This record gives sequence, structure tokens and C-alpha cells, in this order.
Amino acid sequence: MWDSLQILAAAPIFNVQLWLNGLSVGAVFALVAYGLALVWGVTGVKNLAQGDLVMLGGYLGLEAARHGVHPIVAIVPVAALMFLLGWALYVLMIRRVIQLDLFTSLLATFGLAITLQQALNLAFGPDVRTLKSGFGRLELFDGTIDITWIRVIAFGLCIVVAGAMVLFLRKSRLGQAIRATAQDPRAARVLGVDTDLVYALTFAINAAVCGAAGVIVGMIWVLQPFYGIAYSVRAFVIVTAAGLGNLPAVILAALGLGVAEQYSGFVLGAQFQQATVVGLLLVILVWRQALLRRQRLALQ
Repeated sequence: MWDSLQILAAAPIFNVQLWLNGLSVGAVFALVAYGLALVWGVTGVKNLAQGDLVMLGGYLGLEAARHGVHPIVAIVPVAALMFLLGWALYVLMIRRVIQLDLFTSLLATFGLAITLQQALNLAFGPDVRTLKSGFGRLELFDGTIDITWIRVIAFGLCIVVAGAMVLFLRKSRLGQAIRATAQDPRAARVLGVDTDLVYALTFAINAAVCGAAGVIVGMIWVLQPFYGIAYSVRAFVIVTAAGLGNLPAVILAALGLGVAEQYSGFVLGAQFQQATVVGLLLVILVWRQALLRRQRLALQ
């Protein structure tokens, strides 16, 4: 630990490397977290299968690559397939639990997560897989800073997808219907909004975003049937920190988490990265509880 801190102090340029890696990582986290925030805010369902949808999208990209489709090109058809799958999942399962208690919806999505994990394990096996993008490396400052081009491209792709989501929600009539339903479903129904259609569309959009994120994950990291839980935990940490319906805060929290993970991995070791995520979640929960208590005392 102390040796790593001394390296960062003696060669500050390494901080640039950690920041670049962290931002590329955080951009992917932002996509996964924003999809979770969208479903959570509109339908009230806490989707425990969020990370497993990401893994499913990655494996669909792997299948496309086996048939000669470049992973970046595969993002579009994978997102389209995941959109249809998300709609089907809503009709078959989510619709039945959306009006029930929190425990029932958590149990349903937990069951979905286990089902997806086992299905991917049966179909592709437990081995780690990766998507080969074919891009080289980018070297800066005479080779001191080294980052793969696919990380740079992935960062750009995440920004494009997030920007498209913002434009859709703010400018389109369907996006406005989604926002209205999130604010007050009963009032939206009175005004003629088909909230059941909105719920289905929301879950389908989330699945499509997860599919796109999964292909990107396959290019910059690895795919494994049981790795989805790691992305679910990160998404919950980000949404808990940023709040629902606040895209700028979600993006900032995701980028911050990505950078924090890189620093914890460099200073403490890669085995402590997951512990850093859980530790941040505990700190955020305690901090939010303290804020709520202060507000209650102020009202009294």
C-alpha cells in the first residue's frame, strides 16, 4: 500500500493513467445504472437482474462476433434483440409483480437473475470470454500513459447512448409520457397515458441499454455467466448515491466510482475493488440517514 502511494507521489503522471481507466470504466457503469434508475423510478421495481442482462447482452455480442459481425457493429442488433426480450420479460413477469409489495418484486427479479446465470452457464460454459475488437493501443507522454483504443471508443459510445436517452426522454412524446408516469402514474392515466405501455417500454429500453453495455463490457473486460452480480451492485451504489431521475448525478457518480475503483485497485490491490464498492454503499447509506434525521429534527 505505502509503496503504491509513494509511486503516485513520485510520478504524478500515473494519476492520469488511473483517471483515464477510471473514466472509461465509469462510463459503462453509468449506462447500467441509468437503466436501473429508469426502471426503479418509473415502475418502482428494483431490478436485481440488471447485471445479468448486461452479461446476456455481452454473450449475444459474442454470438454475433462468431458469425463475422464486428462487436461495435453488433451493438445495434444486440440492443434491438434485448429490447424485444425486455418487453417479453415485462409481459410475462414484471407486469404480474409491479403492483405487489417490495419483497415480491425483489424475489421475482432475483429469480430472473439466477435463471439468466444458469442459462448462460449451460449455453456458453463457465469459462471467461472476451470480444476482440482488433484495435491497438494509444500511448501518451512517450509511452508513460498507455490505454487501449477500445476504451476510448467505449467511452465515446457510452456518451452517445446516454445522450440519445436524454434526447428521447426530453423531446419525444413517449419520453414525456415516461416522465409523467414516473412523477404521478394516477394523474398520467387520467390524462390518457397508457401506463402499462409506458412500463413495458421502460423495461424494454432498460434491457436494450444493458445489451449495448454488455457488448462494450465484452470488448474492454471479460464475460462470465456469474459476473452480473458485480454490475448489479455497482448500479445500486450509483443510483443510491445519485438518486432517481437525475441523469447528471448518475453520470457523475458512475465516473467517480470508476475512478475510485482504479485507485483502490492500484493502492490496495485488485482484490479490494469489490470491498471498495460495498464500503462506499455503506458510507452513502449512513450519510443519507444522517441527512434525513437532520431534516426531521429541523421540521420539529
